[in-house]
Amino acid sequence: MIVDDLKTDASQAETQKGSRRDFLYIATGAVAAVGVGATIWPLIDQMQPDATTLAAGAPLDLDVGSLAAGQQIIIKWRGHPIFIVNRPADALKTLQDPALVGLLSDPHSLARQQPGYADNWHRSLKPEFAVLVGICTHLGCIPIYKPNKNQLSPGWLGGWFCPCHGSKYDLAGRVFRNVPAPYNLPVPPYRFVTDKTIRIGENPEGQKFELESVTQL
Repeated sequence: MIVDDLKTDASQAETQKGSRRDFLYIATGAVAAVGVGATIWPLIDQMQPDATTLAAGAPLDLDVGSLAAGQQIIIKWRGHPIFIVNRPADALKTLQDPALVGLLSDPHSLARQQPGYADNWHRSLKPEFAVLVGICTHLGCIPIYKPNKNQLSPGWLGGWFCPCHGSKYDLAGRVFRNVPAPYNLPVPPYRFVTDKTIRIGENPEGQKFELESVTQL
Protein backbone atom coordinates (compact mmCIF):
# COMPACT_ATOMS: atom_id res chain seq x y z
CA MET A 1 0.00 0.00 0.00
CA ILE A 2 1.38 3.38 -0.99
CA VAL A 3 0.21 6.31 1.06
CA ASP A 4 -0.11 9.69 -0.62
CA ASP A 5 -2.42 11.43 1.78
CA LEU A 6 -1.12 11.28 5.36
CA LYS A 7 -3.93 13.41 6.69
CA THR A 8 -6.56 10.91 5.55
CA ASP A 9 -4.68 8.01 7.12
CA ALA A 10 -4.24 9.93 10.37
CA SER A 11 -8.01 10.44 10.55
CA GLN A 12 -8.58 6.73 9.98
CA ALA A 13 -6.09 5.91 12.71
CA GLU A 14 -8.09 7.96 15.23
CA THR A 15 -11.00 5.56 14.79
CA GLN A 16 -8.86 2.54 15.58
CA LYS A 17 -7.57 3.35 19.08
CA GLY A 18 -5.83 0.44 20.72
CA SER A 19 -5.02 -1.13 17.36
CA ARG A 20 -1.59 -1.53 15.82
CA ARG A 21 -2.25 1.45 13.59
CA ASP A 22 -2.50 3.67 16.66
CA PHE A 23 1.16 2.97 17.37
CA LEU A 24 2.76 2.60 13.95
CA TYR A 25 0.45 3.44 11.11
CA ILE A 26 2.14 4.96 8.10
CA ALA A 27 5.38 4.56 6.22
CA THR A 28 6.24 6.40 3.06
CA GLY A 29 8.86 6.76 0.48
CA ALA A 30 12.54 6.66 -0.22
CA VAL A 31 14.66 9.11 -2.15
CA ALA A 32 15.12 8.46 -5.85
CA ALA A 33 18.87 7.99 -5.46
CA VAL A 34 18.24 4.92 -3.33
CA GLY A 35 15.59 3.54 -5.66
CA VAL A 36 13.35 2.17 -2.91
CA GLY A 37 9.61 2.42 -3.51
CA ALA A 38 7.09 3.61 -0.94
CA THR A 39 6.27 0.72 1.39
CA ILE A 40 4.41 0.00 4.58
CA TRP A 41 6.92 -0.41 7.40
CA PRO A 42 6.62 -3.87 9.01
CA LEU A 43 5.31 -3.74 12.53
CA ILE A 44 7.58 -5.36 15.09
CA ASP A 45 5.45 -7.02 17.76
CA GLN A 46 7.75 -6.19 20.67
CA MET A 47 7.37 -2.50 19.81
CA GLN A 48 3.60 -2.58 20.26
CA PRO A 49 2.63 -1.03 23.60
CA ASP A 50 -0.71 -1.75 25.21
CA ALA A 51 -3.60 0.73 25.21
CA THR A 52 -2.86 1.86 28.77
CA THR A 53 0.70 2.78 27.87
CA LEU A 54 -0.48 4.67 24.82
CA ALA A 55 -3.09 6.59 26.79
CA ALA A 56 -0.55 7.57 29.45
CA GLY A 57 1.81 9.02 26.86
CA ALA A 58 4.68 6.88 28.11
CA PRO A 59 7.95 6.80 26.14
CA LEU A 60 7.94 4.57 23.07
CA ASP A 61 10.91 2.62 21.72
CA LEU A 62 11.46 2.28 17.99
CA ASP A 63 14.07 0.13 16.25
CA VAL A 64 15.36 2.08 13.25
CA GLY A 65 18.09 -0.39 12.32
CA SER A 66 16.23 -1.57 9.22
CA LEU A 67 14.91 1.82 8.16
CA ALA A 68 16.10 2.27 4.58
CA ALA A 69 17.94 5.41 3.52
CA GLY A 70 15.35 7.99 2.49
CA GLN A 71 12.46 6.14 4.12
CA GLN A 72 10.00 7.66 6.56
CA ILE A 73 7.90 6.01 9.23
CA ILE A 74 5.31 7.64 11.47
CA ILE A 75 4.36 6.61 14.98
CA LYS A 76 1.79 8.18 17.29
CA TRP A 77 2.96 9.52 20.65
CA ARG A 78 0.64 11.46 22.97
CA GLY A 79 -1.77 11.78 20.07
CA HIS A 80 0.85 13.42 17.84
CA PRO A 81 2.23 11.93 14.62
CA ILE A 82 6.01 11.62 14.93
CA PHE A 83 8.01 11.56 11.70
CA ILE A 84 11.22 9.49 11.70
CA VAL A 85 13.33 9.65 8.54
CA ASN A 86 16.64 8.05 7.65
CA ARG A 87 18.27 10.90 5.72
CA PRO A 88 20.87 9.67 3.20
CA ALA A 89 24.21 11.42 2.79
CA ASP A 90 23.23 13.39 -0.31
CA ALA A 91 20.11 14.71 1.45
CA LEU A 92 22.20 15.83 4.44
CA LYS A 93 24.46 17.82 2.14
CA THR A 94 21.52 19.88 0.92
CA LEU A 95 20.66 20.99 4.48
CA GLN A 96 23.74 23.22 4.56
CA ASP A 97 23.51 24.33 0.94
CA PRO A 98 23.37 28.18 0.90
CA ALA A 99 20.85 27.98 -1.94
CA LEU A 100 18.45 26.16 0.40
CA VAL A 101 19.31 28.02 3.60
CA GLY A 102 18.51 31.31 1.90
CA LEU A 103 14.94 30.15 1.26
CA LEU A 104 14.16 29.28 4.87
CA SER A 105 12.35 31.40 7.45
CA ASP A 106 14.35 30.18 10.47
CA PRO A 107 17.35 28.25 9.10
CA HIS A 108 19.31 28.42 12.36
CA SER A 109 16.40 27.32 14.58
CA LEU A 110 16.27 30.49 16.66
CA ALA A 111 12.63 29.91 17.64
CA ARG A 112 12.31 27.33 20.42
CA GLN A 113 10.86 24.53 18.39
CA GLN A 114 13.42 21.94 19.51
CA PRO A 115 15.40 20.89 22.59
CA GLY A 116 18.91 22.20 23.05
CA TYR A 117 20.42 18.90 21.92
CA ALA A 118 18.70 19.32 18.54
CA ASP A 119 19.67 22.97 18.15
CA ASN A 120 22.01 22.35 15.21
CA TRP A 121 21.97 22.40 11.41
CA HIS A 122 20.32 18.95 11.18
CA ARG A 123 17.95 19.49 14.16
CA SER A 124 18.57 16.02 15.59
CA LEU A 125 20.81 13.93 17.82
CA LYS A 126 22.28 12.05 14.87
CA PRO A 127 22.46 13.75 11.47
CA GLU A 128 21.06 10.76 9.57
CA PHE A 129 17.87 10.43 11.64
CA ALA A 130 15.27 13.17 11.66
CA VAL A 131 12.71 12.97 14.48
CA LEU A 132 9.93 15.54 14.19
CA VAL A 133 6.37 16.20 15.30
CA GLY A 134 4.44 15.95 12.04
CA ILE A 135 2.03 18.81 12.65
CA CYS A 136 2.08 21.88 10.42
CA THR A 137 2.63 24.97 12.57
CA HIS A 138 -0.02 26.86 10.61
CA LEU A 139 -3.32 25.10 11.39
CA GLY A 140 -2.26 21.66 12.57
CA CYS A 141 -2.51 19.64 9.35
CA ILE A 142 -0.19 16.70 8.67
CA PRO A 143 2.38 17.52 5.96
CA ILE A 144 3.09 15.01 3.19
CA TYR A 145 6.57 13.58 2.78
CA LYS A 146 8.12 14.62 -0.54
CA PRO A 147 11.71 13.32 -0.37
CA ASN A 148 12.71 13.32 -4.02
CA LYS A 149 14.45 16.19 -5.77
CA ASN A 150 12.09 18.14 -8.04
CA GLN A 151 9.18 16.01 -6.75
CA LEU A 152 7.16 18.98 -5.59
CA SER A 153 8.43 21.64 -7.99
CA PRO A 154 11.56 22.42 -10.04
CA GLY A 155 14.44 22.98 -7.64
CA TRP A 156 12.76 21.14 -4.76
CA LEU A 157 15.45 19.37 -2.69
CA GLY A 158 13.18 17.21 -0.54
CA GLY A 159 11.10 17.73 2.57
CA TRP A 160 7.44 18.03 3.54
CA PHE A 161 4.51 19.82 1.92
CA CYS A 162 1.25 20.73 3.63
CA PRO A 163 -1.48 20.50 0.97
CA CYS A 164 -4.02 22.41 3.06
CA HIS A 165 -2.47 25.85 2.62
CA GLY A 166 0.85 25.26 0.90
CA SER A 167 3.40 25.41 3.71
CA LYS A 168 6.74 23.73 3.00
CA TYR A 169 9.50 22.32 5.20
CA ASP A 170 12.94 20.98 4.34
CA LEU A 171 14.33 17.62 5.48
CA ALA A 172 15.27 19.11 8.84
CA GLY A 173 11.69 20.32 9.36
CA ARG A 174 12.69 23.96 8.77
CA VAL A 175 9.91 26.07 7.32
CA PHE A 176 10.31 28.03 4.10
CA ARG A 177 9.76 31.76 3.86
CA ASN A 178 6.55 33.21 2.41
CA VAL A 179 4.30 30.32 3.43
CA PRO A 180 1.46 30.40 6.01
CA ALA A 181 3.29 28.31 8.65
CA PRO A 182 5.28 30.58 11.00
CA TYR A 183 7.62 28.08 12.66
CA ASN A 184 9.76 25.01 12.05
CA LEU A 185 8.27 21.60 12.83
CA PRO A 186 8.78 20.78 16.53
CA VAL A 187 11.30 18.19 17.66
CA PRO A 188 9.96 15.96 20.47
CA PRO A 189 12.03 14.84 23.45
CA TYR A 190 13.88 11.67 22.51
CA ARG A 191 17.11 9.78 22.95
CA PHE A 192 18.96 6.76 21.61
CA VAL A 193 18.69 3.78 23.93
CA THR A 194 21.07 1.86 21.67
CA ASP A 195 22.80 2.85 18.47
CA LYS A 196 19.67 2.00 16.48
CA THR A 197 16.85 2.23 19.02
CA ILE A 198 15.12 5.56 19.52
CA ARG A 199 13.04 6.26 22.63
CA ILE A 200 10.41 8.93 21.92
CA GLY A 201 9.36 10.91 24.99
CA GLU A 202 12.56 10.68 27.02
CA ASN A 203 15.50 13.09 26.98
CA PRO A 204 19.19 12.13 26.96
CA GLU A 205 20.76 11.90 30.39
CA GLY A 206 21.26 15.32 31.95
CA GLN A 207 18.92 17.07 29.51
CA LYS A 208 15.52 18.59 30.26
CA PHE A 209 12.90 19.37 27.64
CA GLU A 210 9.13 19.06 27.40
CA LEU A 211 7.23 19.23 24.13
CA GLU A 212 4.80 21.68 25.70
CA SER A 213 7.61 24.24 25.98
CA VAL A 214 7.96 24.78 22.23
CA THR A 215 6.87 28.08 20.75
CA GLN A 216 4.04 26.44 18.82
CA LEU A 217 2.71 22.94 18.15
